[in-house]
Amino acid sequence: MRVALFVTCVNDTLYPRTGQAVVTLLERLGVEVDFPAAQSCCGQPQYNTGYRHESEPLLRHYAEVFAGYDHIVTPSGSCVAMVRDNYPRLGARARAEGRGGALAEAAASVVPRTYELTEFLVDVLGVTDVGAYYPHTVTYHPTCHGLRMLGLGDRPLALLRQVRGLKLVELAGADECCGFGGTFAVKNAAVSAAMGADKARAIDATGADVVCTVDNSCQTHIGGTLSRRGSAVRPVHLAEILASTEGRVL
Repeated sequence: MRVALFVTCVNDTLYPRTGQAVVTLLERLGVEVDFPAAQSCCGQPQYNTGYRHESEPLLRHYAEVFAGYDHIVTPSGSCVAMVRDNYPRLGARARAEGRGGALAEAAASVVPRTYELTEFLVDVLGVTDVGAYYPHTVTYHPTCHGLRMLGLGDRPLALLRQVRGLKLVELAGADECCGFGGTFAVKNAAVSAAMGADKARAIDATGADVVCTVDNSCQTHIGGTLSRRGSAVRPVHLAEILASTEGRVL
C-alpha cells in the first residue's frame, strides 16, 4: 500500500509534530508513507473567501502531486472536506462556464483517494486499537468539518477508547462550533471569541488534562482561548495521542 501524507498549511507552519506523529503511527501499523515535497495549499482559504478561480490552480496542483498514490491521508478534516466537497463543485462550475471538463476530471481523480486520518485507520486499515498509550484524562472536541461535512461520527472516539492509560471524559455541547471557522474568526472576531469562550468553559468543566481535536486549526483557536483564561488544559491533536506509546509519550 503506497500512501501519501498531505500535511496541510497549518500543520506544516505551526504544528509539524502532528505530521511527524502521523508518519510514526502509520509506519508502526505497517504502512509505507511518502511525503511529496511539491505539495501546497488545498485552496480552502481562497475558496471560502470567495476567490473560486484562484482555487483552481491549487486543485490542479493537488491532483498532479498526489497522482499514483493508493491513498492520500491528512490529519485535517477541513482540508479533506475541501477536496471531497468543494473540488467537485469547482470542476462542475468550470464545465458549466464552457471551460471544459479537465478540472472536473482532476477532482474526480483525487476525491475517492483522500482520507482524514481517522477514516483511514478505521475504514481502510480496519483498526481501532493502534497500540497507543497516553496516561492522561482527555476530552474530545469534534470539529465542524469532521462532524458535519465528513460525518466522522464515532471514529475518533472509537480510537481514543482503545488507548491504554487514557481516561475519556464527555464534553458538554461537544457538537457546538468552537468559533474558529477560518476567515470567520477574522471577519467576525467578537462572535468568534464569544463562541470560543463558551467552548473553553465547557472544556474546563470536564476536569480533563487534555482536549483532543482532529483539526489543528480549531486546536489553535481553542488553545489560545484556554491560555487567555489561564487554563491548564492542553490542546493536542489526535494523531499525537495515537502515536504515543509506553516508551514515548508525545
